[in-house]
Amino acid sequence: MKILGIESSCDDTAAAVVEDGRKVLSNIVASQVKEHIVYGGVVPEIASRLHAEAISGVVKEALDKAGCTLADIDAIAVTYAPGLIGALLVGVNFAKGLAFSAHKPLIPVHHLRGHIAANYVCFDRLEPPFLCLVVSGGHSHIVLLEDYTRFKIIGKTRDDAAGECLDKAARSMGLPYPGGLNLDKAAAGGNDSAFSFPHPRVDGAPYDFSFSGLKTSVLNLMHNAAQKGEQLNHKDLGASFLRAVTDCLCENTFKAAKDFNVKKIVLAGGVSANSVLRKKMQEGASLNGYELYFPQLQYCGDNAAMVAAQGYYEYLAGNLASLSLNAYATLPIDEVIGKSSL
Repeated sequence: MKILGIESSCDDTAAAVVEDGRKVLSNIVASQVKEHIVYGGVVPEIASRLHAEAISGVVKEALDKAGCTLADIDAIAVTYAPGLIGALLVGVNFAKGLAFSAHKPLIPVHHLRGHIAANYVCFDRLEPPFLCLVVSGGHSHIVLLEDYTRFKIIGKTRDDAAGECLDKAARSMGLPYPGGLNLDKAAAGGNDSAFSFPHPRVDGAPYDFSFSGLKTSVLNLMHNAAQKGEQLNHKDLGASFLRAVTDCLCENTFKAAKDFNVKKIVLAGGVSANSVLRKKMQEGASLNGYELYFPQLQYCGDNAAMVAAQGYYEYLAGNLASLSLNAYATLPIDEVIGKSSL
């Protein structure tokens, strides 16, 4: 079964063709980094306009590279939540029009479910149940997958996401957008014990995260140094900050895996590309006897192969949408919009 996936939740316009939820026939991504870098972050209105300009060409390129025509596609999957509402609407409306004109089933895909599914195209034999740490610029979740379309939230951030925390710290250090990626590079080889940062915990919720205090801590440190005319070693500062953030992520994830007696752990989302997080997860998994999976770097960020992969399993579960499908800026990963309203 060949599924055309479409993704436009933030600043990447993407389309892909995936066969049977595992085999990637094409995966095209049009990045907007050059347009947003001058602003130090994504400007929603600009992102929406650029999606509208790029989406038709990106979909055509995905079909061409896969050696397919629209007639060869069995269904169309699209990210409908969560994300920037204007950006989402571009992808959703394009997918609805395409599905209607080509008489194809329309599959709604939750963005975070898609990030988890990126692992399916990298590991043929990976199957639920497993525990997944989903970390991105807007989300930090520990999720228990009981099946391909049944998700249980074990822990989540109470305030900022880990990716947002890294981006803000990077911007304050003068690093260009995208901050998290450039912070990872700038901190390589730094002394991660040079600066001490808190490891916030949430009382009564051992698997939840809180990154706002950690973000404030690094900002205050830099502001105080600037007021005193002191120069901070940004390589050491970045390494120390990354250590604090990744320690929180790893500690909660491994605690959840132990408490829920899970032996397989999966990493997903844009921050899953972070070299420090990947290394610590590998070390912890090896030490505690867990199977660990994380996507290839090309599938960590937003892409449509992950949307098409999850779309396959949503299709098998009967989660199809009508042409009344709408986009949603926020939507929990474990929430399924009633089929009657799709």
